[in-house]
Amino acid sequence: MGAASFDTYVYRESMLHQWSPRLKLVSLAVLMFAFATVRQLALVPWMLGIAALLYGLSGLPLTFLWQRLSYPGLFILALVLVLPFTVGDTVVSQWGWLALRQEGLLATLLIVGRFLSILTLGFILLGTTPFLTLLQAMRSLGLPTILADMTLLSYRYLFEIAAMLATMQQSMRLRGFGQTRQRWLRVNSQTMQQLAMLAGNLLIRSYEQSERVYKAMRLRGYGYGVKPTREQSLPRQPSALSWGLTGAVVAAAVGLIVAEGFLRQ
Repeated sequence: MGAASFDTYVYRESMLHQWSPRLKLVSLAVLMFAFATVRQLALVPWMLGIAALLYGLSGLPLTFLWQRLSYPGLFILALVLVLPFTVGDTVVSQWGWLALRQEGLLATLLIVGRFLSILTLGFILLGTTPFLTLLQAMRSLGLPTILADMTLLSYRYLFEIAAMLATMQQSMRLRGFGQTRQRWLRVNSQTMQQLAMLAGNLLIRSYEQSERVYKAMRLRGYGYGVKPTREQSLPRQPSALSWGLTGAVVAAAVGLIVAEGFLRQ
């Protein structure tokens, strides 16, 4: 993904694009927290429905969501594959020594439901708000300047490091590394040494890049007590649409929390 991967659709004219960045950030964060507190499987369809409704209002294409869900989805793939067969005592179906258990299956459905719902909200926030505007909203809500600057630099140079890594990998392939189909199966000492050199070289280059950036910022007066100018790109008075969306999202979050409390009793 390129540096502008999240900014491809941020200038559309959907309802969520017109939502005040500060209210959008606070509202979606509250809804994410409500999703994270859900422990009852009966509320999972409601979470998915709310996330799907907001995604539909955002005007973002399904390809935007699908392409970005594939990467974080790898982190829970192992959990999803293991839980239904290892957790619980109630066997739903069995194939020889492999048994599908009800408790593990329910836990998997709950985890996947919350995972998809929360990530969808995160991608809606990033896909409908320019990253700089989002940082300005965080600063207006009290985020320290140093944290905002670190976030911006991390976002900016993460793609630089990725491009650097891709260049180094291509250079290694041109020199014969990993050309044979069976090479990756033979993890010998030479392969490990080459991978270690790649990681070390990338770390050194990243450190040198950070040093150059820091020196350039210091030469331009960063950190010398210059009072930052007030951000002017954020609207001072949110529109009625923004307040309406905020009220609806916060009400949905409160409703989920209340429903969770009732179902636990």
